[in-house]
Amino acid sequence: MNRLLRRGQTAVTPFELVVTPQNAGWGYSGLRVLDLTIGQRASFTTGDDEMIVLPLSGGCDVTCDDERVTLTGRRSVFSRVTDFAYLPIGSAVTIRAANGGRFALPSARATQRLPFRYGPAESVPVELRGAGQASRQVNNFCTPESFEADRLIAVEVLTPGGNWSSYPPHKHDEAGAGETALEEIYYFEVAGSPTGAPGAGFQRVYGHPGFDIDVCAEVRSGDVVLIPYGWHGPSMAAPGYDLYYLNVMAGAGERKWLFSDDPVHAWVRGSWEHQQMDPRLPLTSTTERRRP
Repeated sequence: MNRLLRRGQTAVTPFELVVTPQNAGWGYSGLRVLDLTIGQRASFTTGDDEMIVLPLSGGCDVTCDDERVTLTGRRSVFSRVTDFAYLPIGSAVTIRAANGGRFALPSARATQRLPFRYGPAESVPVELRGAGQASRQVNNFCTPESFEADRLIAVEVLTPGGNWSSYPPHKHDEAGAGETALEEIYYFEVAGSPTGAPGAGFQRVYGHPGFDIDVCAEVRSGDVVLIPYGWHGPSMAAPGYDLYYLNVMAGAGERKWLFSDDPVHAWVRGSWEHQQMDPRLPLTSTTERRRP
């Protein structure tokens, strides 16, 4: 599969986006996106994948087998930290959006069946990383430290316009001391301008000996970049356009998120101690906010 997927390119009813281990050519990570109109519902089975229902915009009712939870959701990824629901392997699921909405379903090929459960927004750890023009916000809703899962690791990253994130470039493609092998998906949303014009960001991925990959691409809302291996970063937010991305990761080894910085650029981390965090951060909290 092409490493850059444009919005709608892999649509399979009822999903606008479908990335599976099979069509990505790897073993574990996946992502689906549902775009539901008012009152619309979608039903599916999880099969061998554990999943999370993550509202990108709007709220929904999630029925899993004979249990149901209601997700409040949010107006957009730039308006608040959202609640979510965990879906076990081997489950029959229905998502209904009374007022419509858009929902991401990050997934991982799993073997352990954990319970269906609700993840409150108030329990999502919000971390500010970097400094200066490398400042960004990370919503750690499904990390090994914050939420139990079998293999799935997923976070949201919000980068103010003009900043770089996923920086210094890093990799996690070789299991060993200080690094775990994880396949990664980047799903992007870009804030529009005050006039409503769509925005764009940029993503860089490059290889190292034995791992050949080369991506330097403009990304817009709904686009995806697949990262089976290689150094990835920076993710660049154009001035005036805040950038959001959902990271989905999974691999064969222990559920840990360990990575190595590109040694050419690793020195950048040391420069942050002399810089301030971008005062625009955090961009969101658990309280819904309206953009001007």
